[in-house]
Amino acid sequence: MDGIISTAAIVGMLLVGGTVLGQLDRRGFSFAWLLVAAALVFVNDILLTNAYGLIPNVLPGAEWNWQGKTLALLGTLAIASHKQFGWRRSGITLVQAKGSLRSCVPVAIGYCLFFVAIGVAFPNEPASTETIAFQLTMPSLEEEPFYRGILLLALYEAFAGRYRALGIDWSWGAILACLLFGLGHAFGYSDGQFSFDPIYMALTTIPSLLAVWLRLRSGSLLLPVVLHSVGNSIPLLI
Repeated sequence: MDGIISTAAIVGMLLVGGTVLGQLDRRGFSFAWLLVAAALVFVNDILLTNAYGLIPNVLPGAEWNWQGKTLALLGTLAIASHKQFGWRRSGITLVQAKGSLRSCVPVAIGYCLFFVAIGVAFPNEPASTETIAFQLTMPSLEEEPFYRGILLLALYEAFAGRYRALGIDWSWGAILACLLFGLGHAFGYSDGQFSFDPIYMALTTIPSLLAVWLRLRSGSLLLPVVLHSVGNSIPLLI
C-alpha cells in the first residue's frame, strides 16, 4: 500500500503541476497526453514492484530487483511498439543524429566526472558481484527507455511549446521528465508519512538533465544507456 500511495502522490503532482504549466500555453497543451504520461508512471511502478507483490518472485534469493526491472523493461518496449509511440520516436535506435557525436562527447565526459565526484564525496562499502552486475545493466536498460524514451515522448506531446537552447528543443516536458526521475528516487511514503531527500533529488535530477540533452541531441538512447551504466558503476569502483 505504501508504494501505491507514493506513486499516486507523484502522479498527482505531475497532473497538478502539468496542468498549471499547460495554462501558460493553452493552445500547445494536451491534457490527454498528460494523462497518458501519468498512466505510464503507474504502469511502470506496477511492473517494477511485481504488481505490488502479486506476481511471484522467481528469484527469491536475489539481492536486487532483477525481475521487476525486467518486467518494467518489457512493458516499456511493448508500449514503444505502439503506433502512437514507435521505437525510433522513443529513441530506441542505434542511429545517431548526423554531426551529434562531436557535441555529445564533452557532455558525456561531464556526466562521468559528475559520478566520479559523487563517488569521492559519498564513498561506498565494497560491492558484491551481484551489485556490480545489476548496476551495470538493469537500471540503465530499464530507466532510460522509460524516462528518456516513452515518458519523455508523451510529455513532449503534452507540451508542444519549444525553446531552442544549447542545441536542442526544450519543453516543459523535458523538465517534468527529469523531475519525475528525481522524485522516483528521492520521494516516498512509509510508516504513515511522506519522505523527501533533497540531496538525492539533486544527485538524480542533474544527470537526468544531461541524459535528456544527450537523448535529444543524438536522437538515440544509446549514449544515455551506456553513460547511465558507467555512472552507476563508478561510485562502486572508486
